[in-house]
Amino acid sequence: MLNRRNFIGTAAVLAGATLISGRSQAASIPEAQTMASPNMQPPLFPKEGREYQPVVTLNGWTLPWRMNGGWKEFHLVAEPVIREFAKGMKAHLWGYNGQSPGPTIECVEGDKVRIFVTNRLPEHTTIHWHGILLPNGMDGVGGLNQPQIPSGKTFVYEFVMKKSGTFMYHPHADEMVQMAMGMMGFFVVHPKEPNLYRVDRDFVFLLNSYDIDPGAYVPKVMTMLDFNLWTFNSRVFPGIDPIVVRRGDRVRIRVGNLSMTNHPIHMHGYDFAVTCTDGGWVPESARWPETTIDVPVGAMRAFEFVATEPGDWAIHCHKAHHTMNAMGHEVKTFIGVNQRDLVKRITKQIPDYMAMGSAGMAEMGEMEMPMPDNTLPMMTGTGPFGSLEMGGMFTVVKVRDGLARNDYGDPGWYQHPAGTVSYEYKGEVKTAPPQSPEKKSDTPAIELNVKKPKGHTGNH
Repeated sequence: MLNRRNFIGTAAVLAGATLISGRSQAASIPEAQTMASPNMQPPLFPKEGREYQPVVTLNGWTLPWRMNGGWKEFHLVAEPVIREFAKGMKAHLWGYNGQSPGPTIECVEGDKVRIFVTNRLPEHTTIHWHGILLPNGMDGVGGLNQPQIPSGKTFVYEFVMKKSGTFMYHPHADEMVQMAMGMMGFFVVHPKEPNLYRVDRDFVFLLNSYDIDPGAYVPKVMTMLDFNLWTFNSRVFPGIDPIVVRRGDRVRIRVGNLSMTNHPIHMHGYDFAVTCTDGGWVPESARWPETTIDVPVGAMRAFEFVATEPGDWAIHCHKAHHTMNAMGHEVKTFIGVNQRDLVKRITKQIPDYMAMGSAGMAEMGEMEMPMPDNTLPMMTGTGPFGSLEMGGMFTVVKVRDGLARNDYGDPGWYQHPAGTVSYEYKGEVKTAPPQSPEKKSDTPAIELNVKKPKGHTGNH
């Protein structure tokens, strides 16, 4: 029944929407769901419509939907959000439905999808459905395919999902600023046949980056390359969820890159098969084995493996600076420099001064140094054997026996069987003294007296 409340809501949509078809003009807006917790939420299993194995978003969630006259309806709200990168640091970003990145959208190949987009930003916006095949007027490039969505207005996007795969969404309006502020999300389309490409556990996360000065809260949107926070789903280690899997499960990890550089994602303990890009599924005959997969800018890669080896296996970007937090690009290198005399003189003026870096930076992972509020250490995190000396794009794949089918809770650190951990050698270690380059070898030279054939002038 159309009551006054529904009528007012519908009128507001029609007043601001230019992408509305006759099918949606009679529809009221679905309630906008929000999420405040930065912790990974359980998978959202479909209550109606086609069956599928839902994905799990690291430090994120899946947007609920409703059926309305054969259409699957979602409601995205573009708005300012506060995102905790890890304990001790929060950022003032722009995102969707209370978070950055926004919630993952899931549907099925062949679904008719209607997405209401409400703009609560201080400027106009749009949404581009990255990699999805749809009518030109629904592609979301402001000024080219549609008018911009003004602040305070709601537009409606409608399209039919032509193929399954892994896609993304982000603005195509003031794109440099809005994406630097964290506006992006995942869009997963499951195959119409529920057993096609089916896995037991399916994880998704986005790669993004920020430049936030120590003690500050807002990213510097003009930065082009010198970012200081590299994130999985706007989280940095140790704030990134572990990827928890049951031994024997077939596991898929989908990674999308909306940062400003490529990221070689490396997983320890396994090789895997690359099975999907944002262009579609890779045929089984064309899949290739990797232990590191480079994810280009604006692209998605999915890989799969069977979790046969128990343990805590690292997964991270293999660009070493991307597994650090809040690095200062102007910090000098002091490796090999004797700072003792300098420290004595400086501590007369600054009693708490500490000299660091003469023997590398590992000591920073174990020391508690005074920092500005809302700032993370460059390297942090503690494992079962001490400091992990990591940050940024780093987390752990935890493979365990005996987990329930949909148990994604952190099982704690792996208990290694006796005799399977590297150990200190207690015997005597002998090394040969180094030889001077000028010292002649004691080994006599071997002279070859080979008689050349008559008339031979070559060197063979």
